[in-house]
Amino acid sequence: MDSILKYRFEAFLISFCLVVFGSLFFPPKLFENLLEPAFIILNISAGFTIIYRLEKWRRFYTVLFISTLVFELINCFYGFGDHTYLQLILFALLVLYYLIVTVAIVREVWHTEEVTRNVIFGVMGGYTALGLISFFIFLGIEMADPGSFSGLDSSNPTTQNQSLLYMAYITLMSIGYGDITPTTQIAQKATVLVGLLGQFYLVIITGVVVGKYINQQRK
Repeated sequence: MDSILKYRFEAFLISFCLVVFGSLFFPPKLFENLLEPAFIILNISAGFTIIYRLEKWRRFYTVLFISTLVFELINCFYGFGDHTYLQLILFALLVLYYLIVTVAIVREVWHTEEVTRNVIFGVMGGYTALGLISFFIFLGIEMADPGSFSGLDSSNPTTQNQSLLYMAYITLMSIGYGDITPTTQIAQKATVLVGLLGQFYLVIITGVVVGKYINQQRK
């Protein structure tokens, strides 16, 4: 178990990149039907290796992990059909689960005393996890009020989710191409919030780690 925990940040970051960018390297049908579900399960499992180190509430985290994993397995291989309430339960589980993972990564990186390769992967993993939380924010807004973002293909849920994920990350990185735009007040405020979170992370979290690394090299 210790050897798995040692590479927890690397596993989380790599598995997440495989979920997002895997379609660039694998045949579409193979990726969508087999590899993407496997990478999602792998990423959820990698997230558990991060929060497992938190002794307080560990039993709750374990139950949350198992529940999220089971619901995601059912969704990946069987689907929920017209059972909207099951989709909402999975959405709530994913939001809570990845929020805890993100906070755990940021806390561990923040309190680290020695900057190692593992910590650098942690900084990168924290940023990608923050982008995922941003995606959940945008998706929740669009689910509650369809049409909150223009430029989405609402007729295809998969395409819409991919577009919102894209929107989340370009907003987090303060790029913004204008192809997808918020049209309601809550969507606009959420977009501003995501942009601020991205800047705060780079300036504060990354800045603190860089400062610790510089002091470490001087000793």
